[in-house]
Amino acid sequence: MTARALILAAGRGERLRPLTDITPKPLLPVRGKPFVEWHLLALARAGIKDVVINTAWREEQFPAMLGDGSRWGLTLHFSMEQTAYGGALDTAGGIATALPWLAPKGDESFWLISGDIFAPGFEFDDAQRRTFDAGTDLGHLWLVPNPPFNVNGDFALNGDRLSRHGERTWTYASLALMRPAMVAGIDAGTRAALGPSLSRAAAAGRLGGQAWHGEWHNVGTQPQWAALQTR
Repeated sequence: MTARALILAAGRGERLRPLTDITPKPLLPVRGKPFVEWHLLALARAGIKDVVINTAWREEQFPAMLGDGSRWGLTLHFSMEQTAYGGALDTAGGIATALPWLAPKGDESFWLISGDIFAPGFEFDDAQRRTFDAGTDLGHLWLVPNPPFNVNGDFALNGDRLSRHGERTWTYASLALMRPAMVAGIDAGTRAALGPSLSRAAAAGRLGGQAWHGEWHNVGTQPQWAALQTR
């Protein structure tokens, strides 16, 4: 069965204000395309057909700009949190609310991507997803060297096992494979962060990962955004 994907795009993008006062950060252009379109193109190349985008801030702009996804050979579903719940539900809440689209049978794995990162070389490898499905991990994260805004990192990487503490830490790249059980106990429409769920999975030995050494940017300032256009 072909995997589905969730693109997290509900945040306001506070660090890029005032640009994001008018336009949601995932819809800002980078090298001629919105951030989110780079992900859609990569997902389409991988043969993924169904993609959920969760929205809240200026959420009406997403379907207006992206349509139904058919231009990329995709079917887009919008989990419109502002309309349904009055605001963004944070990462785990957004995942839990989107599960009826992502895992209609209740247990299918899915790709998880932040809509405002830029990783143009990342490939959504279905062989890797099948390997993930054959194991018992709740999640598999891609990690990058710690950027200046997160010098302490998020996880230590020991082989393919993640823990919160270790000699060297890495930063979660906001690219992952997940099982629905990662957000077990979080009801649809509930505001909840993903960090505690990841920590519990790591403590239980059920969180895997690997380093990503390709181009990756989490753009936080207008000068960074402007510089990215010309690289």
